[in-house]
Amino acid sequence: MINRVVLVGRLTKDPELKYTQTGIAVTRFTLAVNRAFSNQQGEREADFIQCVAWRKQAENIANFLRKGSLVGVDGRIQTGSFEGQDGKRVYTTEVVADSTQFLEPRNANASSERAHAGSQYGAPAYGAPNEQPHYQNQQPSQQPYQSNQQNYTRTNDDPFSSGGPIEVSDDDLPF
Repeated sequence: MINRVVLVGRLTKDPELKYTQTGIAVTRFTLAVNRAFSNQQGEREADFIQCVAWRKQAENIANFLRKGSLVGVDGRIQTGSFEGQDGKRVYTTEVVADSTQFLEPRNANASSERAHAGSQYGAPAYGAPNEQPHYQNQQPSQQPYQSNQQNYTRTNDDPFSSGGPIEVSDDDLPF
């Protein structure tokens, strides 16, 4: 039997973290997933899919994602039922997330936010519209890596350009 679901969509509201009576973290969220085709009016429709995540994954989702965040979910469909307040049986279907991928940077740029601001389920993902880090004398492609490269010196020198033979002993070989 196979029960596998892969979704890519945007959160419809901020996820809310809760804990069970035994202290296990859980968050439920809804993903708006665009359909692959347009309706008769030429508009793209979306499906709103209920998802649930547990433990550390639930905490990460609640701490790092907001309404409008683009998320990939890999999981399985789970059905259940409970007795409602009116005494009638209520049936549920949700995706239990085995893995989630955050598909946008935490501080999504203003152009991405403007692209989703007009849709009913897409909203700015992280922070204020003009909130961007300021980097002096950096090329755009180097900005995300600035903090990682501060302790390293990069050279373009070829270590083998001396022209002499390379000395290798038997102790240097892995076999």
